[in-house]
Amino acid sequence: MLVDSHCHLDFPDFATELDAVVSRAKQAGVGTMLTIGTRLKAFDGVRAVAERFDNIWCSVGIHPHEAAEEPINEASALLERANHPRVVGIGEAGLDYYYEHSPRDDQIRNFRAHIEAARETGLPLIVHARDADDDLCQILEEESARGQFPGLIHCFSSTAKLAETSLKLGMYISISGIVTFKKAEELRRIVANVPLDRLLVETDAPYLAPMPHRGKRNEPAFVTHTAANVAALKGVATDRLADVTTENFFRLFSKARRPQ
Repeated sequence: MLVDSHCHLDFPDFATELDAVVSRAKQAGVGTMLTIGTRLKAFDGVRAVAERFDNIWCSVGIHPHEAAEEPINEASALLERANHPRVVGIGEAGLDYYYEHSPRDDQIRNFRAHIEAARETGLPLIVHARDADDDLCQILEEESARGQFPGLIHCFSSTAKLAETSLKLGMYISISGIVTFKKAEELRRIVANVPLDRLLVETDAPYLAPMPHRGKRNEPAFVTHTAANVAALKGVATDRLADVTTENFFRLFSKARRPQ
């Protein structure tokens, strides 16, 4: 079994065929999916997907792109929603200095509030990181010194510095279809050095479809291609990679139940 540890099944891209998408994932051997919150005002839709399918869980969070529109100074709004039995993670949250759809100060404020929620609930923090590695490393180290919290860097495509800092702090690294792209040599070098017991795989669907589907709408079934690529980088069989990353997912997202 594989787990797609990060997808966006509430997005309009899947509205007309969600049952078929979930069915194709199951046929491909993807037994569990985590659909991710990006806005509090859209959380009801995220939760509804997780309530509809036994093998789909969800998170609650505010994407850094939305930080100016949905500012929070403390964790209460996240904590309230995190009590729901289908919510197993906090985020995605983090810093994105590539697009900067929200001011950096707003992103940092929201990010710290998400860390507070992860620390208080014990649910993993799901971190979005783009072109902000120095600030991310500093914040993660500062906040870890105040009290530990579980977490992962999702869709990892950053520097070795962020990978090393995250691993040092006990976090996990989640790999998306970017690892299959022709120009992702540096990413592949970093992935080759990440310990197997700290790796997850994901699609970030509907974005970032892996080869050979690049340019198409991504979906959870396609995580098999990413997993095969990561297995080759690690020098292990695909079945072994599937077993290990599934174990890692349920160790990190301990509130989620394994499918029957």
